[in-house]
Amino acid sequence: MTIPKDKMLEMLHFLMLSRRFEEALTDLCRIEGKIPGMMILCTGQEAVGVGMVAALRPEDVIITNHRSHAHLLTKGADPKVLMAEIYGKRTGCNKGKSGTLHLALPEIGAPCTSTVVGAGPPIAVGRAFAQQYRNEPGITVCFVGDGATGEGSFHEALNLASLWRLPVIFVCENNRYAGAQRQEEHTRIENIADRAAGYRMPGVVVDGNDAMSVYTTALDARARAAAGEGPTLIECKTYRWRGHGESDPQLYQPKEEIAAWRALCPVARMRDAVRARGLISAEDLKAMEARVETLVQEAIRFAEESPYPEPHEALEDVYA
Repeated sequence: MTIPKDKMLEMLHFLMLSRRFEEALTDLCRIEGKIPGMMILCTGQEAVGVGMVAALRPEDVIITNHRSHAHLLTKGADPKVLMAEIYGKRTGCNKGKSGTLHLALPEIGAPCTSTVVGAGPPIAVGRAFAQQYRNEPGITVCFVGDGATGEGSFHEALNLASLWRLPVIFVCENNRYAGAQRQEEHTRIENIADRAAGYRMPGVVVDGNDAMSVYTTALDARARAAAGEGPTLIECKTYRWRGHGESDPQLYQPKEEIAAWRALCPVARMRDAVRARGLISAEDLKAMEARVETLVQEAIRFAEESPYPEPHEALEDVYA
């Protein structure tokens, strides 16, 4: 299919923004005491989140995990409030209570993220069931890593989603590593998407470093879900350039493997595709890059200048 120019440029913008946002976080994490807690990034696999979310509508919901920055930015998160939350500041989207790992932005259709491996699929099934029960127009998309597909919760969720023909898409961001374990060390199958057959749903393998392929695959799966035809499992083959977290020295990842995947950079691929189609001039591309840089620097400035929560605020927004 032919992807409209506006959509191509939109995806390029969010690919560039996600990359630059996380590059800034990488630098900030090197400054002692700057960013509290663990930092887990999606650098190198941004095309999965950008391509999938670009195919969604405002009424659609995403349930995501600890590598969520590209998902949330593309869904409409304000970079300033996202950065402030990562800093642990009062002006963050969760008032400094979540940090980067458990972000919640229900106002954009992202009710929760979780760093608990395999926690997302059952939540996504519940959300999709509510959409079906209430006859709502939206669907739910659940992002999981390849490691999460070995959890019982993943299989239980796929079974129920198929049984009830729920409007949900399960997206496996297969970056080849579950923590420090290579895929062949935690599963015998080459394609995670093959597991879909056991639940009588489509299983699709897509190049996860090609935002355009992810986008077109997502459109088909969304149309199927919205038509009441049930769930789809999409496996996006990709790779994370950095360690499991920023404190991970990546000793288990061969340097030549990292280099080979860097050559397949999803941001560069989308930029080259847009330029090859004559959809953007060199001048407009520079303007887009400058705009992205401005957004990231404004986000950092906002976070730096924002106050930390007061001690008594720890008891606010807590429900028993």
